Amino acid sequence: MSTHSASNIASNFLSDLKIQTSDSHKKLEELPVSMSIMSPEMKIEDYTYYLSLMHDVHNDTETLIFPLFSDLMEDLEHRRKKQLIENDLLFLNSNKTDSGKVFQTEGISTPFALGILYVVEGSTLGGRFILKNVSKFPELSGDKGVSYFNGYGERTGSFWKSFLNFLSEYEQKHDCGDAIIEGAIFAFDSIYKHFDRK
Repeated sequence: MSTHSASNIASNFLSDLKIQTSDSHKKLEELPVSMSIMSPEMKIEDYTYYLSLMHDVHNDTETLIFPLFSDLMEDLEHRRKKQLIENDLLFLNSNKTDSGKVFQTEGISTPFALGILYVVEGSTLGGRFILKNVSKFPELSGDKGVSYFNGYGERTGSFWKSFLNFLSEYEQKHDCGDAIIEGAIFAFDSIYKHFDRK
C-alpha cells in the first residue's frame, strides 16, 4: 500500500471516529458542570469541583488504561496528569482524599482502551481553551493553579498529533476501528455519568 493511500485510510478513520463520537462529546460539553468553567461568571468553587472530577478520570486512566500501553507508546510517562491536578487543587486549598470510579474496564481489549485514551488525551487539547477563561481570575493568571489546563504547554498540538499518528497506525495494523470507536463513546458516556452525579 502506498504512503498516500495509507494516510487517506488514516484520515478516513479519524474523521469517522470524530463523527461517531460527536453526539456523546456534545452531550458532555452541555452539562452544567462542563459549561460552568467556560462561563464568564465562573466561580473558583466551580473550577475546583471540575478539577476534582477530572482527577477521578485521570486516576482511572493512569491506573487502568496506561498499563496496556506501557510497551507501545514511548511518551506515555509524559502524558500523566493526575499529579498536575493534585498540585492545582493543593494551590486552591482543596485536598483530594478519595477517588470516584469512572471507567468499568474489566476485561476490555487494547483497542477499546485506546478509544478511552483518545477521549482523555483530547481533553488536554480542549483544556487550552478552558485555560483562556480561567486565566481571567487574578489568582489563576500565573502558572499556579492552572498546570493541568496548561497541558503540554506549547507542545500540546504536537503531542496531540503524535497521539493521533499512534492511534491511526494501531488501527491500520490491527483493523480495529469499531472497537476504538466503541471505547471512545464508552469514555464520553462514562465521564458524562460521572459529571452528572447529583
